[in-house]
Amino acid sequence: MSSTDAPVGPPGHLCVLVHGLWGNPGHLNQLVSAIKDQFAEEQLHVLVPKTNAGNSTYDGIELGGERVTQETEAELDRLAKEGHNITKISMIGYSLGGLIARYAVGLLYSKGWFERLEPVNFTTFATPHLGSRTPRIGVSSKIWNMLGSRTLSVSGRQLFLIDRFRDTGRPLLSILAAPSSIFIRGLKRFKNRSLYANIINDRSVVYHTAMITSTDPYVDLDPYTPNYLPGLAPILLDPSNPLTLKQDRTPPTFYARSQTFAARLPMYIFFTLFLPVGASIFLVNAAVQSVQSQRRIRAHDSGSSFDFSPYRIPLLASANHAAERVFERANSVHGEDFLPSSVSSANAAAAREKAYLDAEAASGDDDEASEGGAKKPQFPTLALHPEQFRMIDNLDQVGWRKFPVHIHKATHSHAAIIVRMKQSRFDDGKVVIKHWLDNFEL
Repeated sequence: MSSTDAPVGPPGHLCVLVHGLWGNPGHLNQLVSAIKDQFAEEQLHVLVPKTNAGNSTYDGIELGGERVTQETEAELDRLAKEGHNITKISMIGYSLGGLIARYAVGLLYSKGWFERLEPVNFTTFATPHLGSRTPRIGVSSKIWNMLGSRTLSVSGRQLFLIDRFRDTGRPLLSILAAPSSIFIRGLKRFKNRSLYANIINDRSVVYHTAMITSTDPYVDLDPYTPNYLPGLAPILLDPSNPLTLKQDRTPPTFYARSQTFAARLPMYIFFTLFLPVGASIFLVNAAVQSVQSQRRIRAHDSGSSFDFSPYRIPLLASANHAAERVFERANSVHGEDFLPSSVSSANAAAAREKAYLDAEAASGDDDEASEGGAKKPQFPTLALHPEQFRMIDNLDQVGWRKFPVHIHKATHSHAAIIVRMKQSRFDDGKVVIKHWLDNFEL
C-alpha cells in the first residue's frame, strides 16, 4: 500500500471477480447483485476489473493476470486511503477469468500480499483449467486443435497448449499447475477452493476441463439416475455420488430416437448452411483481432500502458459476441474419445503418457460402466494430452470442492451457470450462485 495512513474501521474483505473470454464486467452483474444482497458493503467490497474487457482477452493469460493484479493493488490502495481496514481477500473467476485469476493469485502471493491479507475463498465457474484441446483421436481433431489455437492470438495458443511460456519451454497452463510455481503456492494459501462445472450443454468449456478430471460420466445420461444435493435438485449433483446406474436399462424406442434426432436437427441445419459463412467471418475477425492483440502486447511490454516490470518475476521456485458463438458451435461438434481400458485403470502419469502416444492407433472405447447396477459406475479415461494428465495430478493435490452443475432450462449452460443475462431460461444458475454464497466464508 502506498498510503501512509493507518486504516480504520472494522475488518473488511475484498472479493475480486474476473470475467471470461470476449467478456466484460457486465457479465458478472448477477454475481455482484447477489453478493450485495447477502453481505453488507462494509463486510465485503467487490472489485470487477475492467482492463481485460472485450478483445483484450485475446492478449493472453499472463497479460490478463498482470492487469487484474494491477487493478487489485490499486483498489486495495484506494480502500486504504479511504480508511477501510481490508484484512481478507477472495478471488472468483468465470470461464477464462478463472485462469487469469489463478495467474493473478501467483503474482499477489509473490509480492507479499498474502502476508498482509488472509486469502479466504477461491472459486471458478466453468473455467478451462486443462485448456481447450479436444479429447478426440483422429485427423479432424488435430485440424480443430490447430485452428482453434491460431484464431485467438496468444490466449488461443495458451488454451490449446502449443505455447512455450517465457524461458520455461513449457505451456503456460502447465506452469500454472506446477507444484513449485508461485501460482500453486499462492493457490494453496486460500482457505477454501471450489469449482463449478456444467455437465451438459457447455459449448465453450466442456465438463472434464472445468472439473479437472480425466473422465466424463455425462456423455450419455440415459442409463443413470442423477443424485442431487439435498434441497438443490435438479441443479447441483452430489459430488460424492453423482450418478447411480439404473437397474432396468431398456434400449431407446424408435420414438425416443426420433425425438433425439428432431432435437438435433436445427444444429445439423446450422452446420450445413450457416457455419461456413460464420466460420469465414470468425476467421477474418480472428485475424484482425490477433493483429490488434499483438499491438496491445507490444505496448504493454514497452511500458506505455502501465509499468509491468513489478509483475515480471520468477515463476518457479526452482529458478466479441458473434465470434464467441461461432467458436462455441464449432467446439461443440467434437465429442470425446477414450483411451483403452488398461489406461483407465492406470494411475501413473508415465503409463498414461505412453498410452496417449499409442492411442491414435487404437479405437477401443470402454464400456461406460460395469454390469450389475453398481452404485458408483466407473468411466473410461479421456484421450487427453500428457500435459493435461500432469495438470490434473498437480491441481488435485491442491484440494478442491468440486460441484457438477445440471442446467436444464438453457441450452447455453456456459452463460446460464452465472446468469450472464437476465433471462428466465438462465434461472437455474441462480441456484448455483446461492449455493456458492451460502458456502462463501467472510
